[in-house]
Amino acid sequence: MASLPDYLTPELWIEQIFSSAEARRGGVVKRQVRDVERLAGVDLFLAEVARRRFQAVRNGRHFVVFCNNEPIMRQSVEARSNGL
Repeated sequence: MASLPDYLTPELWIEQIFSSAEARRGGVVKRQVRDVERLAGVDLFLAEVARRRFQAVRNGRHFVVFCNNEPIMRQSVEARSNGL
């Protein structure tokens, strides 16, 4: 594994995520769980998500952050075929 630059603090890494164009537009950002654990720590990452009133889900190897406070509605094939 490559070593990280000394200037890349957990706070700077998190700030870079949430200052991205996609995050500023209220979109979705995705990061690997392993990177979150290695670069910032899950607690710090999720605290920042909550501070910004965003929502995050973890699925497999990824965190997906919805950079807005809109409701998340899970869709399924069954629900769509029933007209929901």
